Amino acid sequence: MAKINDSVKKKVPELRFKGFTDDWEERKLGELSNIVGGGTPSTSNPEYWDGDIDWYAPAEIGEQSYVSKSKKTITELGLKKSSARILPVGTVLFTSRAGIGNTAILAKEATTNQGFQSIVPVQNKLDSYFIFSRTNELKRYGEVTGAGSTFVEVSGKQMSKMSIMVPELSEQQKIGSFFKQLDDTIALHQRKLNLLKEQKKGYLQKMFPKNGAKVPELRFAGFADDWEERKLGEIGSFKNGMNFGKDAMGHGSPFVNLQNIFGKNIVDDTTLELAESTEKQKVEYSLIKGDVLFIRSSVKPSGVGEAALVDSNLPDTTYSGFIIRFRPKIDIDNNFKRFVFGTKYVRNQIMARATSSANTNINQDSLSLIQVGLPNLKEQEKIGSFFKHLDDTIALHQRKLDLLKEQKKGFLQKMFV
Repeated sequence: MAKINDSVKKKVPELRFKGFTDDWEERKLGELSNIVGGGTPSTSNPEYWDGDIDWYAPAEIGEQSYVSKSKKTITELGLKKSSARILPVGTVLFTSRAGIGNTAILAKEATTNQGFQSIVPVQNKLDSYFIFSRTNELKRYGEVTGAGSTFVEVSGKQMSKMSIMVPELSEQQKIGSFFKQLDDTIALHQRKLNLLKEQKKGYLQKMFPKNGAKVPELRFAGFADDWEERKLGEIGSFKNGMNFGKDAMGHGSPFVNLQNIFGKNIVDDTTLELAESTEKQKVEYSLIKGDVLFIRSSVKPSGVGEAALVDSNLPDTTYSGFIIRFRPKIDIDNNFKRFVFGTKYVRNQIMARATSSANTNINQDSLSLIQVGLPNLKEQEKIGSFFKHLDDTIALHQRKLDLLKEQKKGFLQKMFV
């Protein structure tokens, strides 16, 4: 791929495949494709429905590059008696109403409802994946153009008028196939990541005892003793966090807030905010390695009681009043702590004891009654380290996926005019 001199940037992309030198041309989308709307057969007539013709609604579009099976289907008669049109393979479906600009390529001919203005490329003029890769531009145009009406919608006529810079077909195809390969790689990494998350969910259910059972379903070799049920109030102490006034925020010492805990099982201490606290408060609301922080109050009900481990001593750091600190007074493996509080057994108890007002809340008294199953320390270490390794693998795949998405963003900026 060759980089292009700035002086000619307007007519050619910054990054280009070798062998292509011609200027890109400005064309209207309607010159390169036919824009086709959709329709809905009468829902009160069963003869129009459950036939062999795929019929898409906007809610089905946006997750995948290609679609080949719709949720609902219509009959030949339904097609005849509505404004739905058969769209050929390679059509780029484009949602044209609120939620404008979701796209997918048809892998099998189909129809749509009226919430689409689909792009049917004219043969030898427009490559499907080339135009699909420009979803962001199409979406932006649709949103801006459709914004004038009360009901945000872009018409086929308006879409036809969209100006777009295009190269000759063979270069379009080269670009299209490059982005298809990139999208396939991203989809593969996403599937791997989803699979790992599902596996983790399965292991969490099987490697911790269910509903007060004495042993888990799945266990490392060499361990046979019953797990011991303990109430949190018997094995540690609780302390509510500090309430900071507005004037105290934005300067002073670090403090842990809800966003450092939500969706994590280790406190994220890389993005701590600052708040004014006295030396006495720093001692009283201290955070040391092995503490577990629970979310005391959450707008989202599922967030209440989420727990994260303090993974290392955090000197001069306090925590907010929306958080309860749990400090164990018996030896519990730190990695084991990261995962035991996210198990279904513990989460169900927390949700059962949480109270709802404007927010969903849990207090120290309720947390102190939560039962956890504890095996001996050796087994805790084995389980903790197994799940830590799984989490590290998930994080690695997430980073790879994020990097690929960033690379794609860069290529999108440099490979189109």
